[in-house]
Amino acid sequence: MQDVITTQSSRRHDNLLQVIQSYYQLTKPRIILLLLITTAAGMWVAAKGEVDPLLLMATLLGGTLASGSANTINCIYDGDIDHIMERTRWRPIPSGRIKPKDALIFAVVLAILSFTLLTVVANLLAALLAMSGIVFYVGIYTHWLKRSSVQNIVIGGAAGAIPPLVGWAAVTGDLSWAAWLLFLIIFLWTPPHFWALAIMIRDEYKEVGVPMLPVIAGDEPTAKQIWIYSLILVPVSLLMVYPLGASGLVYAAIALWLGGIFIQKAWRLLQTPEDKQVARSLFKYSILYMMLLCAGMVVDSLPATNRFTALLSQQVEVLVSHGLTLISG
Repeated sequence: MQDVITTQSSRRHDNLLQVIQSYYQLTKPRIILLLLITTAAGMWVAAKGEVDPLLLMATLLGGTLASGSANTINCIYDGDIDHIMERTRWRPIPSGRIKPKDALIFAVVLAILSFTLLTVVANLLAALLAMSGIVFYVGIYTHWLKRSSVQNIVIGGAAGAIPPLVGWAAVTGDLSWAAWLLFLIIFLWTPPHFWALAIMIRDEYKEVGVPMLPVIAGDEPTAKQIWIYSLILVPVSLLMVYPLGASGLVYAAIALWLGGIFIQKAWRLLQTPEDKQVARSLFKYSILYMMLLCAGMVVDSLPATNRFTALLSQQVEVLVSHGLTLISG
């Protein structure tokens, strides 16, 4: 009886604040935060540490609206399985608080606002990239791959790698090799991140028929794939320093430190692939890894950092030169 009462109460809003809260939940704000961090990193690196504040705010807002639109459509499409899974059944659509038709209108409005804002304040390329993120996430990942392919996360991860391209394009109006490398870094990061989560909640994915790798192949093959992707990710992240030269020594040190921990955690999971606590540790760290890696890019791009590293390099050169002189003398 209590369950019935709870379900009935979840189907209505008592005030405007609850309505706003439900629509806010549709956008999956926790996911958006990480996307905005990667967008900002792309902007800072592209602008060499000097980003126009108005452009920054407009691009991040435009990215928020685009991501919110994509996530809302995802909630509409996945309403049936969200109703079954314990961790998602209280979302606005499966709980009945918001009708799918109203959610779709909301998603379209968000997409239009995003495209308009990015086109007016940034440029058309940034706006089109943001729209491509919506199309890819909804059409390729959610509609096509998520329920039909064990490679759903691998290919679908491209949608989550688009935000830094949006940020880069907003600053420069084009896409350089460094921008595509940022895309590749996030693309390679996505499988270890989501497969660690999939190991944690494998039974839930199995119950709703989503063919995640742990469900189809098991935990051990998944852990091996996570290990392989982790080994590729870390050296690829250093390509920002050499040969591209988009980031410097500060970023290199941060990327090596963070990457070493990532590989260590992936190795632990490889040794105990069925340990959900180890998978949870890797999943949580993967979020921290991406946040701190992007922060490292931002800090490295700042003019003050560049002046400091240039001065430090000069001092090292002087010391080395002095030491060689003493040795030869």
